[in-house]
Amino acid sequence: MPEKITLRTLQRMKDDGRKIVGVVAWDYQIARIVDRAGVDIVSVGDTVGVNLWGHSNPFEVTMDQMILVTQAVRRGVSRALLSADFPFGPLQEGTDSAVRAAIRFVKEAGVDMVKLDGASDFLDSVTAITRAGVPVFAQFGITPQTALRYGVEYNAIPSSDDQVPVAMKDALVAEARRLEEAGAVLLNFTNSGPIVGAAVAEAVSIPVVGGFGGGPWLDGRMRMAHAAIGYAASAIDNPPDTYANVARTTLDAITAYAEDVRAARQVAGGIPVLPAP
Repeated sequence: MPEKITLRTLQRMKDDGRKIVGVVAWDYQIARIVDRAGVDIVSVGDTVGVNLWGHSNPFEVTMDQMILVTQAVRRGVSRALLSADFPFGPLQEGTDSAVRAAIRFVKEAGVDMVKLDGASDFLDSVTAITRAGVPVFAQFGITPQTALRYGVEYNAIPSSDDQVPVAMKDALVAEARRLEEAGAVLLNFTNSGPIVGAAVAEAVSIPVVGGFGGGPWLDGRMRMAHAAIGYAASAIDNPPDTYANVARTTLDAITAYAEDVRAARQVAGGIPVLPAP
């Protein structure tokens, strides 16, 4: 049985210069697969609303929905650390609300830590959640919940390579240090870029990982599992730069299945058709 990943494991990885591998997952089967692949962090993102449920933005996702999705992922994860995103609301409603939400995630969904978007604006909540015994994975940089503060229209960002302005390096380093001082055990620096990202990773003692706009200058990477495998309808006609194209494979498989049914043939995996006596 592979060794269970702990927060101490992640800290040793940063100290030793070993990269941390994180993925975002939203269902039991994907969770089982990525855990078997040996990733270090499985994060249940509120991006489930847009990418899996077809919502127009992640703000529509509720706390009850996040609990339900996280419970499914928890059943598939045995080795990696499990994190779950706060949906929009509990953090913004105040410290007591944030602590209650964190406790729900632990008691009802079995998470190892909670991820807070825009945590720099809620340092008191970071500290309160930590004091309640729940580790905090703090996300900052250009995110849906913080873009306007940086003067950026998030939906207008043309690619994942957009970076926070280099002129903001000192401010973002200070922001990262405040999050560490408040009790965060892990940082997710979104759209960091090689200059500001490297400066932040060096300035704090806790690990710094990143998704969009991240790279080898950080202590690790986060990536949606569905994005890594090309599991989106758009990948059929516009093959993305991913490690697979599951959308095309799925289209081909379902097309072949439909052809067998329409031709009155038994489908693959169906009960064998016995010859007539």
